[in-house]
Amino acid sequence: MAIPKTVQWQGDATSGVVCIIDQTLLPAQRVFLRLSDTSQVIDAIQRLAVRGAPAIGVAGAYGCVLALRQGLGQAGLESIARARPTAVNLRWAVDRIARASGGDPARALSEAKAIHAEDEASCAAIGHHGAGLIADGMGLLTHCNAGALATGGMGTALAPMYVAQQQGRKFRVFADETRPLLQGARLTAFELHEAGIEITLIADNMAATVMQRGWVQLVITGADRIARNGDAANKIGTYGVALIAKAHGVPFYIAAPRSTFDPACANGAAIPIEERNGRELRWLGATQTAPEGAAVFNPAFDVTPAGLIAGYITEDGIKQAGQIAAWLGA
Repeated sequence: MAIPKTVQWQGDATSGVVCIIDQTLLPAQRVFLRLSDTSQVIDAIQRLAVRGAPAIGVAGAYGCVLALRQGLGQAGLESIARARPTAVNLRWAVDRIARASGGDPARALSEAKAIHAEDEASCAAIGHHGAGLIADGMGLLTHCNAGALATGGMGTALAPMYVAQQQGRKFRVFADETRPLLQGARLTAFELHEAGIEITLIADNMAATVMQRGWVQLVITGADRIARNGDAANKIGTYGVALIAKAHGVPFYIAAPRSTFDPACANGAAIPIEERNGRELRWLGATQTAPEGAAVFNPAFDVTPAGLIAGYITEDGIKQAGQIAAWLGA
């Protein structure tokens, strides 16, 4: 794959920086940002320059090094953890840094690098376990972006596709464009095209049609938080895709590492759902598409009930909803 590294740390704990690719500019431009201040990391997370639950967990972990180096202490760590509320990986990573570092930037950097390495390994394992679901000649559908750009490794939902490709299977992927910010169009289509996987971009309201025509035999998406009962929050529109898949008898899978599962959340109703600025719906890039005075409802995520999910592709294999609590030790 010719996909740039989503998040990297460059240098040591004293003078190093977080380096990310600015995903708001893809696919037209590949611009790398060097973040040396906690506020820059928070801004990058909030405006989606870095996005995807595992990737913002890694970025947040590296951001903690900066916060401790700046002398911001626990308050600085907490400001990072609150940058985006739905993705549990961010809070998980910040809490882990807080426990391991004792306030020392060097120890924080060591732990952040461990989190990054673990995510990379988790992605590879998810790819291995999920690749068996993909048969030669199959049609797949995915929503949003849960590939290398969303993680510290090769991805979650896209990882099985990359591994299946490496194993010699040929298949076709339909990517929902994922309104309003077009992560499927700008990022997933970009990734899969770069990797040489056959990719067909569709508008979000075309998913039912491609399933009705029998072009899709499997759906895999990522997730930002999965409750103890298996309800899963993912990019807005995922719930609709799951309903359409159920109606057409197409199995719907979630691919996510253990860090995305939240044993403290009993069900989807307990998952906080971020609401974003209405400008994202009133404007498409520099073009205004709706009146400024129009009321907007712009949740970033929706919750897919566990009953619509065929299984969860994790680093420890494919789990069923009824196995999650025991697997997490909850």
